[in-house]
Amino acid sequence: MTIKLHCFGESGHSYKAALALELSGLAWEPVFVDFFSGAHRTGDYRGLNVMAEAPVLVDGDVRLSQSGVIQQYISDKTGKFAGRPEEKYEVLRWILWDNHKLSSQAGMTRFLMHFIPEDKRPQEVITFMQGRLKAAFKTLNTHLQGREWIVGDGLTNADLTCCGYLFYPEPFGFDRAEWPHIDAWLDRISALPGWKHPYDLMPGNPSDRA
Repeated sequence: MTIKLHCFGESGHSYKAALALELSGLAWEPVFVDFFSGAHRTGDYRGLNVMAEAPVLVDGDVRLSQSGVIQQYISDKTGKFAGRPEEKYEVLRWILWDNHKLSSQAGMTRFLMHFIPEDKRPQEVITFMQGRLKAAFKTLNTHLQGREWIVGDGLTNADLTCCGYLFYPEPFGFDRAEWPHIDAWLDRISALPGWKHPYDLMPGNPSDRA
């Protein structure tokens, strides 16, 4: 049975789940969520996911939201990306750190800078969020010094979650050249067989609305 992932290209949280599926080798297909037209707020979508968010994974009778949970489901199903047994809490630590300190900040900052009308963009809020992001980039860059992956000696869900927003082309305060260890780590991820850019992996692109 083919797994379905309700997602859209602009969503870094969706990308984490989609990239994990793609690299896992599982049979899956994206189902476009027209987020910018409010599809996630409809009764039908809330019936699928009461949290009204993307991504949502559907695998037979299994329905899951929250990218970190979906990544764990993929690991449980395939044995991939979980790290060694003794590394499971370290992987979880970085997933939670990313969700609170990196992706949540990056997603909101990028949204405020690019996906609302220019006259409604709160510059003071954007500047504040970029300051918080700079602290997160520093943490990640320092951790990656002298290592290839965030946890252990191979790709794990820690890497898949932390890279969620860092391949997007829209500027939001992240310049790879300023963070050499993050830059090298992203190169390693994008060199993996099967890797795809978020706009190539999922339907939905800012150019569709241009």
